[in-house]
Amino acid sequence: MPLLGVVFYFSKSPRFIPQEAIEAKIISLSILTIILPILLYFLLKTIGKTESIYLKTTKERIVPLSLNIIISILIIIRVLPSNQIIELYYFFIGILISTIICLVLAILKFKASIHMIAIAGVLMFAIGISLHFGKNLNGSLALFCIIAGAIATSRLHLKAHTNIELIFGFCIGLFPQLLVLPYWL
Repeated sequence: MPLLGVVFYFSKSPRFIPQEAIEAKIISLSILTIILPILLYFLLKTIGKTESIYLKTTKERIVPLSLNIIISILIIIRVLPSNQIIELYYFFIGILISTIICLVLAILKFKASIHMIAIAGVLMFAIGISLHFGKNLNGSLALFCIIAGAIATSRLHLKAHTNIELIFGFCIGLFPQLLVLPYWL
């Protein structure tokens, strides 16, 4: 989902950003948010820290979430520092806060929906982009709401989460993005 937010930003931003810079950011983020987590999952599965990709127990979530926090910090420091693209910098600050909250809840034996955290964060970021640039992005926002509903429905249908876990997940994704919004609006 972080990559979705970045691609959304680059597709909607009226700012001039050289195409080479956009491509470099997207490639870097693809490696750090897709390829590296997949490789880390296989490593964790090999050493017995996770049983499946579904991370069904809160105990299984602790190490992957900790690694995700490290990856987020790496992205914030090396790929999207605050002096380059301020909107994306704070988007990843919000992601970092959401991940830390999710980790704390996992330690406390509560399993919030990571899927809902992700889509809620992207939805709030898209709302911020719409406000920041004064653009009518109602179609995109409606699509993100439909996707959020579809994700919640699928998680319930698969019995992967309860209603409260989905609501907590949505709030954990939404509120950190809302919290950092004033810093870049």
